[in-house]
Amino acid sequence: METRFILSLWVFSQLGAVLGDSVRSNEPEVSGAEGDTVTLSCSYETSYTAGVYLYWYRQYPNRAPQYILLRGTREVSSVSDTAGFSQERFSSQANDSATVLSIRALELADTAVYLCALRLAQ
Repeated sequence: METRFILSLWVFSQLGAVLGDSVRSNEPEVSGAEGDTVTLSCSYETSYTAGVYLYWYRQYPNRAPQYILLRGTREVSSVSDTAGFSQERFSSQANDSATVLSIRALELADTAVYLCALRLAQ
């Protein structure tokens, strides 16, 4: 019998954002079975033209958010960073309107709330 996990996606804070900027999740929950690849996505809007940093975190119950990775856009598109624990199974893409987090070889330990955040590249 296949066991399915549910990953919840919430929008985190807009770090350093300005009035009119917004970040929103494209699907509040994603489910998958052990070994699957799942994709979470957030859309964003900003009037800032130089680019933004898009962050992904995960949070377990009663624990602080855990940093996964970041990707830059536009003028800072060459900027990326991935936490050590997530380098093999977690990847992300970002463009001028969205960021996507992919988790491959899904494990039970991946069951968490996933958070996306935006920070202006100033």
